[in-house]
Amino acid sequence: MDIDSLSAKDKERLVTLLREKAFRKAHTVIDDFKPYDWQKEFLASSEGNAQSLLMAGNRTGKTFTGAAAMSYHLTGLYPEWWEGRRFVKPINAWASGVSNSKTRDIVQMELLGQPDDPSRKGTGAIPLDCILETVRLPGIPNAVQSVIVKHFNANGKYDGNSRLGFLSYEMGFEKFMGSALDLIWLDEEPKYDIFSQCITRTADTGGYLYMTFTPETGMTPVVHMFMNDRKKGQSIQQAGWDDCPHLSEEVKEQLLSVYMPHERDMRAKGIPVFGSGLVFPIDADRIRVEAFDLPTHWPRIAALDFGWDHPTSVVWIAWDRDSDIIFVYDVYKQEKTIIPTHASAIKAHGMDIPLVWPHDGYTHERGSGISLADQYRNEGVNMLPFHFTNSPAPGQMEGSGGNSVEAGIMDMLARMESGRFKVFSHLKPWWDEFSQYHRQDGKIVKLFDDAMSATRYASGSLRFAEVPGMSGYKRHSGKISYPNLGIV
Repeated sequence: MDIDSLSAKDKERLVTLLREKAFRKAHTVIDDFKPYDWQKEFLASSEGNAQSLLMAGNRTGKTFTGAAAMSYHLTGLYPEWWEGRRFVKPINAWASGVSNSKTRDIVQMELLGQPDDPSRKGTGAIPLDCILETVRLPGIPNAVQSVIVKHFNANGKYDGNSRLGFLSYEMGFEKFMGSALDLIWLDEEPKYDIFSQCITRTADTGGYLYMTFTPETGMTPVVHMFMNDRKKGQSIQQAGWDDCPHLSEEVKEQLLSVYMPHERDMRAKGIPVFGSGLVFPIDADRIRVEAFDLPTHWPRIAALDFGWDHPTSVVWIAWDRDSDIIFVYDVYKQEKTIIPTHASAIKAHGMDIPLVWPHDGYTHERGSGISLADQYRNEGVNMLPFHFTNSPAPGQMEGSGGNSVEAGIMDMLARMESGRFKVFSHLKPWWDEFSQYHRQDGKIVKLFDDAMSATRYASGSLRFAEVPGMSGYKRHSGKISYPNLGIV
């Protein structure tokens, strides 16, 4: 088009049309939403689940994903690619953030548009034409308390109004009581009491609750539930920077450079970490390796951490003596399970691999009179004849090394930093614990640490490692006493 050849009237008409087009585009941003595969998977998880969690890194688009889901459900205007739950009638919903101001600046903005600019109303995920009424929240400038949204049926016909209320966690869990709701969106992680109240609000309606957050507060009860103890009807989707093509390598490098090392997996990958710092503040990629066939001449050692209410855990290590590199190649975790079952799993990994065990193996099971270690020994497990101790100092007697946790941790960390500690990448239970193992006020937190403890026992007991099937292999039985040290 040759604009210069147009008459003044046609130019004016063209300008008007372009303005209308720009206005329409700005007020129907949801139409331009082209989700990545992980976003589609999360949105599809609403079908068949009662609660879903999107746990993602910063700058991944997780909040707009949550806003898009809310827009589709409130309006009934689902896109052609939609595979999730569909509400076929107007709904009652909540959306919430940490505080009133953050709910306004993040959740409200993503749904309705810039809070402090009336001309930007309708520039969020909910189209302007669908917004009928908003009610202000008293006491918070530009904050909205509720909004009424047009709903359309499967044929695109207007069939009533959906209602959305805005809340915040700082209001207290009491504000989350009472109402029966079809849909709840929690942006940023809630405390468990608020989460449980929201579950109750959607239970009677067969409704749906979803959360979108970066796990900045570590392995909280909510995070632990979805990562390690999911119930029927719960799902989790994780996403990081590598899942988001809109983030260039330059941007990712710049962002990583300003984050503390222990924060990077949380910020970039959506993996929980802890404010007081990880026990092993090291990039996981430095110790992660793909599984491979272990040379048969490498010595092996395994270690057991006893449990019942918390998991019994066993870790297996292979040792490349030529390079002094150890490889964690398998892990076992099972709670509330009898000893014969654990023993069978251990023996299935190799009858002749020595098994290290901690001092609580001397504990006698109630009523039996037989120690835990002897019960495993009676099941045919190749238990070492004495409990775990750190390596003795040169020239000192076996058993004199003590069982200091910090000494074992420092040895493991030194190996990790020097490239002499590797872990097979597919061992999810091990990696889950590795990302959670942390200190609070300088002290190691004794939660979700079963595999980490077993790893410490095994890595500190390489002197007892044996090559499976070799003629020099020892079947351990009986007990070794160190009377001078008080160890029997």
